[in-house]
Amino acid sequence: MSLDQFRLDGKVALVTGGNRGIGLAISRLFGKAGAQVMVNGRTRNAFVDELCASDAYGWSQGDVTDPATPDRIVEETLDRFGRIDILVNNAGIADNGDFHDFGDDRLAAITDTNFIAPFRIARAAVKQMLTQGGGAILNIGSISAEVANQPQLQVAYNASKAAVHQMTKVMAFEYAARGIRVNALAPGYVVSDMTAGGIANEAWNKVWTENTPMRRFGQPEEMANCALFLCSPASSYVTGSVLVADGGYLTH
Repeated sequence: MSLDQFRLDGKVALVTGGNRGIGLAISRLFGKAGAQVMVNGRTRNAFVDELCASDAYGWSQGDVTDPATPDRIVEETLDRFGRIDILVNNAGIADNGDFHDFGDDRLAAITDTNFIAPFRIARAAVKQMLTQGGGAILNIGSISAEVANQPQLQVAYNASKAAVHQMTKVMAFEYAARGIRVNALAPGYVVSDMTAGGIANEAWNKVWTENTPMRRFGQPEEMANCALFLCSPASSYVTGSVLVADGGYLTH
């Protein structure tokens, strides 16, 4: 195998939540690997402006929980670049609190963003990939799908990510013979807007760090490296897998 197997030349990728954190790192790296990238997010920022200075990038604004967004952002990707070879379902939110006090509105926000939206977006992308003869889908899950986090209590978030992992496996089974690979990436504690509050909380920071054998938080760029592998020809025989990138958190 040559390093060319990690290139994405001629490929078109749609990255949801690609305007910040892990999604932004993936958008940047995919562009460097040769892909044309449609970046989706709720708000455009200076990072998106920087990316879109290149013709290799496009911007599709929209809240993924809006039922109209999934089909629209796929259509806008096709209008701009003519095809869609890679989907990265990255957009997500976190919330925590006691199970018995977790209201329906908060539950709906977690479920709509972390599971229903990725389901709908993948459904729209698969329809196009089938006409093209194949593609690659990467769903961003979490180690939270596998454990009960501590010290924060977040059963709704964990359950939504477990659903993403299971969706990934079943989709992979359904479309393997039709040229579409589907995998998931399960990050551990990564420095991002989502984890900023917890990292700043001395008590939470201590527990998270001590429970991670590498004794540090991950960086968005490290997650992007994993994403590139799973979406590139380098992983051509990999489908239905959940790649854990957590500094060893799940080893104990």
